[in-house]
This record gives sequence, structure tokens and C-alpha cells, in this order.
Amino acid sequence: MDDDILTIEEVAKYLRVSERTVYDWAQKGEIPSGKIGTVWRFKKSDIEKWVNERLSSGNKTPSSGNRIQIKNILSPDRIVFLNHSTKHDALLELAKNLSTAPQIKHGEELASEILKREELMSTAIGRSIAIPHVRLTSVTDLVMAVGISKVDIIDFQTIDDAPVRLLFMIAAAYNQHAYYLQALSFFSSKLKNADLRSGLLAVKTSQEAYELLIKED
Repeated sequence: MDDDILTIEEVAKYLRVSERTVYDWAQKGEIPSGKIGTVWRFKKSDIEKWVNERLSSGNKTPSSGNRIQIKNILSPDRIVFLNHSTKHDALLELAKNLSTAPQIKHGEELASEILKREELMSTAIGRSIAIPHVRLTSVTDLVMAVGISKVDIIDFQTIDDAPVRLLFMIAAAYNQHAYYLQALSFFSSKLKNADLRSGLLAVKTSQEAYELLIKED
């Protein structure tokens, strides 16, 4: 099987939904897919594009009573400056930082699942941004860490060929599906602001970055 072709199980694992949900979406034509005989298959690049379009537009993102407020899910000590040119090392360092949050009960599991997710499909969304994300039963509430890279991270397989410099890592409890998707959509939209992106890359301290992010939050 070509590495660029995914099964229902792999798509379900990536999207953190049930296999039945993916099957229903495919049947209804709501997700890019095709049939080989009687079996549904999904092109990796099509799914990645579909996910990014949903995140960027906010379309079909479940509503939640929890409004995203950055100050409730991020603190200055979870904004770190990275100096790694590979996504593996950058993700590990950021996951290590995020695991210090009280909401994270098993740091090793967090790092492992973040890497597994990235191997399945890139979390880069263009504009030098990546939003690695997981939902885990060992996470008690949604929380995040931010990585500002001083060097280009060159192996994220970005859709616009721009190397990643800003990473927003989000971890949520497994039962926070709606809030989790809302957070992904919120940051995808917020980071369309070119001034915010350039400002984050220019900051000298974590506190400066934090103040930029919570401005007008």
C-alpha cells in the first residue's frame, strides 16, 4: 500500500473520531475519499488539505460553551525558544515543556502521541505555523505550549513550502472534542495576522510573547 493512501482506521486515528464517523462522512461525500472495490481509501494530501480548510475557515467546527481565552490555557513559562532544525527534536522539546503543566499526567505518553500524530500527517498549516495536537484520557483539561523557533524547521512537509517557525502545541482531555476543535480553529484564525506572526518571531522574552498573544483576547 502506498504511504500516501490511508485507511478508515488511520483517518479516524488522525482526526480522533470513530471509524463509523469517517465511514458516514465518506458515504455522504463530506470527506475526500474513494473506493477500491468495496473498501474506502483516502489520499493523505487530500485529507490534509480538507483538515486545513476546516481549521482556517472554522466551518463545521462544533460550538462549545467554553470561549477560548489564551490566558486560561497558556502561561509565560510554557512559551519557549527553540533551536532545532528538525520537527522531531522541536516537538520533543515542546512536549517536555508542556508536560510540566498540571493538566498533563503522563509526559512520556504526550510526547509519544504527538510524534505518532505527526508521523501520520503533518500538523503544519502554512504561514510558518504548525499546530501539533492530541486528545488523551490522561490529560485533565485543555492546555497548550508555544514554541518560537530561532531557526527554520525544514521537514514539516508544509503546504506552502514555508519552513515552520511557530509551534502551538495543544493537549486536551479525550472528552473535550468540541472545545479541542474550537481551540484549533481559534489559533488557525488568529495566526492569519501577519503582524502577530512577525511580532512573535521578533520577541526577546517569553513574557513579551505572552503579552502579544493575550492582547485583545
